[in-house]
Amino acid sequence: MRRAVCPGSFDPIHNGHVEIIARASNLFDEVIVAVSTNYAKKYRFESEERLEMVRETIGGLRGVTVEPMGDGLLAGFCKLHGADAIVKGLRSTVDYQYETPMAAMNRHLTGVETVFLAADNRYSHLSSSLLKEVQSLGGDVVDYLPRTVLKRLKRSAP
Repeated sequence: MRRAVCPGSFDPIHNGHVEIIARASNLFDEVIVAVSTNYAKKYRFESEERLEMVRETIGGLRGVTVEPMGDGLLAGFCKLHGADAIVKGLRSTVDYQYETPMAAMNRHLTGVETVFLAADNRYSHLSSSLLKEVQSLGGDVVDYLPRTVLKRLKRSAP
């Protein structure tokens, strides 16, 4: 059985994330979506709410589970869960340049490989930060967010 981890902070999860997770579920027998927390980052949603949004959004995908990543390295999370691979979506060469050193370090630490999936063109410009900013300034982001996530984002506006 081949198991992969799709990590992210998902603040909030958007359709670009969903598309990568769905494609990963077609490539692997099991996919664990690891919801991480970077303590240097300021989040709109608390960890529990991010976990809930991810579970609500991808609950119907075959072989996909959602777990909090907790403290520690992604490579350690992968080893603990018996993952063969990390799946990362790439929007541009900037993402590739950022992710490549981490992929090399994760492989060095535990032997886990990183699989890069090119983002669908419909979503290659998206980031959670951009969507939060556009929505908070009154812009229409309905095409990029799952309905339940959009409702929560509107309620949590700063």
